[in-house]
Amino acid sequence: MSEIVLEARNLVREYRTAGNFFRKEKVVRAVKGVSFKVERGKTLAIVGESGCGKSTLARMITMIDPPTSGEIFIDGEQVDISKGISKELRRKVQIVFQNPYGSLNPRQKIGDVLMEPLVINYDLPASERRHRAMEMLKKVGLGPEHFNRYPHMFSGGQRQRIAIARALMLNPSLLVLDEPVSALDLSVQAQVLNLLADLQDEFGLTYVFISHDLSVVRYISDEVMVMYFGECVEYGTRDEVFSDPKHEYTKTLFAATPRTDVESIRARLARKAAARAA
Repeated sequence: MSEIVLEARNLVREYRTAGNFFRKEKVVRAVKGVSFKVERGKTLAIVGESGCGKSTLARMITMIDPPTSGEIFIDGEQVDISKGISKELRRKVQIVFQNPYGSLNPRQKIGDVLMEPLVINYDLPASERRHRAMEMLKKVGLGPEHFNRYPHMFSGGQRQRIAIARALMLNPSLLVLDEPVSALDLSVQAQVLNLLADLQDEFGLTYVFISHDLSVVRYISDEVMVMYFGECVEYGTRDEVFSDPKHEYTKTLFAATPRTDVESIRARLARKAAARAA
């Protein structure tokens, strides 16, 4: 049987808005009874428009926010923030954020950024921390010459590589990727996605990949969950969801996605060239 790394059961997350003289206190349900499982070495893509609850779900998975109700299991261990989370469990789940410019401390050298998780979690000599950081830089396509540079000296794609390297320093089981390529140029997106695929194969990583870009999701996912107003409205393998969507919202998402018909573009350009030649 396949090993389940992450399991969510009927997750609910509510937020209370403060009331005043003119308005009563309200309860807003950002996530409404969401359940799913992710097998080791696989990628679950969570898709939906802004405000559908994707990032709220990511915050629960990464133990930043507790669910109002429901259960989360990581490697079979139940997550209960109210009882305290062990360092070992926290090390198993790491996150890469959307903005590569805001996720790195501008005053820290890159070497210090990578070594910081080791300082917090392990009692290692400085030479071992430095060696591990250097090795991880190589894994993400950077070199030892980058070790003592500051974040402002890197491009957006390079910064996202550094953020990925930092997330992998603790050898996690699960990596949550919250719109990790949406702030990057298309050519750089492809490079980062290929890097993520290579790292997944090398380390046996499990991904929860949050995105609104269906072309990216189609490339990287094994399973897809579509969210709409805090609910899971469609859930299945990538091929099932993309080839035969069941829910009307999923169909609307696909219909709104820009498509590139290469043959029609070539034909149009050929007609224009012929018209100019005539």
